[in-house]
Amino acid sequence: MDMRALIIQHDSPAPAPVNGLQSALTARGWEYEVHTFTGAGDVLPDPLGFDLVVPLGSIWTAHDPEIAQVIEPELALLRRAHAAGVPIFGICFGGQLLATALGGRTERAAYSEHGYVKIETEDPGLVPSGPWFQFHDDRWITPPDARTIASTGSAPQAFVLGRSMGVQFHPEINPALLGHWLAGGGTAVLRAKGHDPAAVLAEVQTRAGETAGLMDDLVEAFFIQVATAPSPAETVEAEIADVEIAVAPAPAVQPATA
Repeated sequence: MDMRALIIQHDSPAPAPVNGLQSALTARGWEYEVHTFTGAGDVLPDPLGFDLVVPLGSIWTAHDPEIAQVIEPELALLRRAHAAGVPIFGICFGGQLLATALGGRTERAAYSEHGYVKIETEDPGLVPSGPWFQFHDDRWITPPDARTIASTGSAPQAFVLGRSMGVQFHPEINPALLGHWLAGGGTAVLRAKGHDPAAVLAEVQTRAGETAGLMDDLVEAFFIQVATAPSPAETVEAEIADVEIAVAPAPAVQPATA
């Protein structure tokens, strides 16, 4: 049976180039469906028809009041998938959405991060220190009960809760994808932050092989360590099974009196 992933991109209906995550899935024999969510009455697929859900990045800000109503259908999709045990791998804005859906929230990061950054990791077997490509101004507040895996001074960089994992960085980056971002407004963003867009693109090109390897290792670790974790439903069933049911003693039989 073919494994199927739902990949959710945001903002623009223009198709993005194949990213490193899609390449890693294809190499493993996965099929994927890319759905562009633009809000405005857009209908999202049922996540229970997929074996993996991947919400990607966005120019949106999850805690912007004007965006709150727009993203609510996607938050509902992520909650439904998580509760049913469908693995979720959220990237950047997608990780922020996942954190929000699971009880966290988002806010402005301590400082913006753009380009390659080394991260501090508590589990290098799952999330290595990189360097990983960054392109964000916001951060999530980790959901209750979730485990923070990695961070920088700017923001948490990875968390895990059940079969769901969010990462703040962009493991899927490749030269074609960054070129697409730059043409769509990213050039102005980088210049406003004091970066040379041509230099950033040149580094992505230089590191393309290394980045693809990191992406492949991250996907493999996610499938082994996260996607196979007990789902919320299984956890509840296990907790119920462990509960000892106390049986009340039968009442003493009193002799009948006339």
